[in-house]
Amino acid sequence: MPQVLLLAAIGAGLLWVRRYFKNEQERVRAELRKAQEAMERRDIESAVPLEEDPVTGIYRPKERR
Repeated sequence: MPQVLLLAAIGAGLLWVRRYFKNEQERVRAELRKAQEAMERRDIESAVPLEEDPVTGIYRPKERR
């Protein structure tokens, strides 16, 4: 009988560990998704339009008028 109780305790412990790691994985995934979205917003907001200089062919930041 003690073996059955030990196996049940081990099984319950494994289920708890699995649930903990799954929740932790979801938390990290959400945090990374939020950081990725913030990086994309920052890239879009800080993008500078370029225009080609017809003489040199070099692209320079477009002057805002």
